[in-house]
Amino acid sequence: MTRSHLAQVNIARLAAPLDSPQLADFVANLQPINAIADASPGFVWRLQTEEGDATSLRFSDDEWLIVNMSVWESIEALRDYVYRSAHADVLRRRQEWFERMREAFVALWWIDEGTLPTIDDARERLAALRADGPTPFAFTLKQPFPVSRPAPAT
Repeated sequence: MTRSHLAQVNIARLAAPLDSPQLADFVANLQPINAIADASPGFVWRLQTEEGDATSLRFSDDEWLIVNMSVWESIEALRDYVYRSAHADVLRRRQEWFERMREAFVALWWIDEGTLPTIDDARERLAALRADGPTPFAFTLKQPFPVSRPAPAT
């Protein structure tokens, strides 16, 4: 039986240009926080360019919207990174750097081990979460769903 991993996407709309003084601390924290993710137990993969982050990748036509995607071995591994590492300190400062999002901006879903999510996958999952709320197709850390597999054919 194939194991599953947890994919996650989160998007944010910048409050100022990435090279602005307002976002200087955010930009300065990208490499250290990404390094913590990379070294975290249960980390599998994160979306990045040759520069080591995903700030130049586009989630939509909105050039102020940035995207982060990663894959984890479990919900617990992602939760530990998000809330129990130095990432939590940066997360608390979100309102300094990003506009408040009125719709869901984080979505989680299960993928087969060895596969990687695409930005198109992420768009689809986030749209489903916004339309339907948390379901096994797209959910949140606050309302997770266990891995669901179709019943074997008899």
